[in-house]
Amino acid sequence: MAFVAKRCGVKFDPPSIVLVYEDGKTKKMRQRIMPVRNFSKCSDCSQAAERLKNNARHSAYLQGVSLQQLERLHAVLRDHLRGRTLEQSLASLRLDPDQDLNKLSDEELARRKAQMDVLFERNRKHKDDPDFVYNLEVEFPEVDDREAGSWDESEEGF
Repeated sequence: MAFVAKRCGVKFDPPSIVLVYEDGKTKKMRQRIMPVRNFSKCSDCSQAAERLKNNARHSAYLQGVSLQQLERLHAVLRDHLRGRTLEQSLASLRLDPDQDLNKLSDEELARRKAQMDVLFERNRKHKDDPDFVYNLEVEFPEVDDREAGSWDESEEGF
């Protein structure tokens, strides 16, 4: 690979993705600013990220950058166009285990599910991992009576 991505970020004016990378030939750190064109507060972040990643000018530089990271950067840009602060935008990208996912829009729900998929793959144990256990048994703490459902108390018919 000729270019090694080190850091990615956003620039709000004009809306751009900023990539800090190491040139494989000269071993120098460089910065590339990629303007995000035809992007509005109603744009689809996944399509915009794919368009940028497949752009002939930028594809060689973005090989080491995941599509999910580009989607998150586009989401920050879109939130800025919608008038949200950087802190609000970053907070919406974090997973909250107590959040009710039924109250989210389809777009937000898809974003949360994609984040959960990435987290799952990161924590997943493969059979080739050194600490992989085939039949792992885990004891969970007892649940207090408030959380137990009546459906699991009856053992009739079994």
